Amino acid sequence: MTLIRHVEIEISSRYSQGKMRCPTHLSVGQEATPAALSIFLSNNDYAVSTHRSHAHFIGKGGDVVSMLAEIYGLDQGCSKGRGGSMHLVDRNVGFMGSSAIVGNSIPVGTGLGHALKLDGVEAISVVYLGDAAVEEGVFAESINYAATSQLPVLYVCENNGYSVYSDMGPRQPPDRQIFEMVRGFGLKSKKVSSFDLESFIPTLRDAVNYCRTERLSMFVEIETARYLEHCGPNTDDHLNYRNAEIVTKQKTLDPLAQFKSALLVEGVEIERIENEIGSFVSDSFALVESWYDIALEKFKA
Repeated sequence: MTLIRHVEIEISSRYSQGKMRCPTHLSVGQEATPAALSIFLSNNDYAVSTHRSHAHFIGKGGDVVSMLAEIYGLDQGCSKGRGGSMHLVDRNVGFMGSSAIVGNSIPVGTGLGHALKLDGVEAISVVYLGDAAVEEGVFAESINYAATSQLPVLYVCENNGYSVYSDMGPRQPPDRQIFEMVRGFGLKSKKVSSFDLESFIPTLRDAVNYCRTERLSMFVEIETARYLEHCGPNTDDHLNYRNAEIVTKQKTLDPLAQFKSALLVEGVEIERIENEIGSFVSDSFALVESWYDIALEKFKA
């Protein structure tokens, strides 16, 4: 979680320099889910992601330097500098790609689950999606196919409550719960909050184990929050589309801060860990920016 937070904050602070030309959707506040899942997934498991993919890429073990190089548009990037922030891939760790199109990765991850079933591999496919993606037709098609074909796919819905600036109100009926709707398709389904440490990690552990051992699909809806704007490095609270009291409460319950407090009680050397991660992130950016400077000089020449 700390690694993801450090990388995202550093991207945010450097973005205005104009070296990262692609749009970027940051996950500050949403780090808990991919960090927790990283405990239970191996390189043999697949994962696909959304436009907000940095945290999922890093959580799956993706190479941070190659991700940053991609955001800087360099040949050393994980997609050879042609995809940018929303098109990340690292097949060495089973991160099979992300897409800028809402819901586009859902059938891909479902198909990967089918491939695992056909090959008889005891691995699972993880599909990250946001709450807005469940409003796409391809979501219903995919989970129906996963249920009827009995595929080992874990659908992880990070519900931050907003599709860009629209909350759930104008998008879905007032009494609908996403995880309950999914049950109607025949999938086991649960909801948990990333702010509730006691149940959050066990829920994800059990979900991974269910898909892995039963070779069936499951859906987990996770209450989370993004602290920055939908797309870009800044805050957008001045637009007043979010309830200020709720935003304040969410930041007070920040999962990363909660984990730090719990680990301090256990005597974990948080400061040392943060310093090591901070040095790694600084060195990674320095390396990528040196590549950028070389590429720029070649272009000028």
